[in-house]
Amino acid sequence: MTSSSLPADLYCVMGNPVAHSRSPAIHARFAELTGESIAYERRLVPMDGFTQGVRDFVAEGGRGCNVTVPFKTDAPGLATACSERVQLAGAANTLTFRADGSIYADNTDGLGLVADITHNAGVPLAGRDVLLVGAGGAAAGVLGPLLLAGARHITVANRTLAKAQALVESHRPLALLQKAELEALEPSAVTANFDVIINATASSLAGAGVPVPASVLRPGALAYDMMYGPAAQEFLDWARSHGAVPRDGLGMLVEQAAEAFLLWRGVRPPSAQVLHEMQPSATA
Repeated sequence: MTSSSLPADLYCVMGNPVAHSRSPAIHARFAELTGESIAYERRLVPMDGFTQGVRDFVAEGGRGCNVTVPFKTDAPGLATACSERVQLAGAANTLTFRADGSIYADNTDGLGLVADITHNAGVPLAGRDVLLVGAGGAAAGVLGPLLLAGARHITVANRTLAKAQALVESHRPLALLQKAELEALEPSAVTANFDVIINATASSLAGAGVPVPASVLRPGALAYDMMYGPAAQEFLDWARSHGAVPRDGLGMLVEQAAEAFLLWRGVRPPSAQVLHEMQPSATA
């Protein structure tokens, strides 16, 4: 039997909502470009059904899954072993189901975000002041990599201050090692301005508007929404209208997917090529 006639290995993205996800298209293109045989699908799981959803997928022969909102903080609890990134963040976005029945959890979100900002957008993070809006699983997954990228000062702003404070305290040792300043504030209490603003809240998906005032933007600041497509449009329009450089999270999505693909398949796909192909201007 030739390799091409073997059944494809099964992967998926789990979330709620998940219909908007472009991950299947990204991984299909990765597979095409690398010659890997995979099938990748979306899985909508009930808000209280993540554990069962994972069990069902494993029983069907699933090899790995990406985890999106709102289950990133639930994912580590299902794992037999976790990467250091997951241990620090308390959140995972990539699960690998091994042949011996064990589950390995990793978090590629921060790697993807930093790669997109520094390489694709060409904005250095070293020595910069960063505002991270949100303190859920998405924010938790990127705070460590932002510190490791050399940010000088990071403010975590969240409506529930206690969540921001907990996230900051869990990252305090790393901040000290990196000689970076780290603080937690409510959005209304943010009075400084920043070089880079990252919206890691689900406000874009919920159509809840921009969670911080325009005064946080320095002239020419990078305003980055982790969401992409229509969900990010309000934030991007707001940033543009106040003199910032807007960027949505499509590049982060592609780059974190590339890291997950590497974990699963042992092959690094050409993420820059796929990002270029997926951008609206590439097909206009």
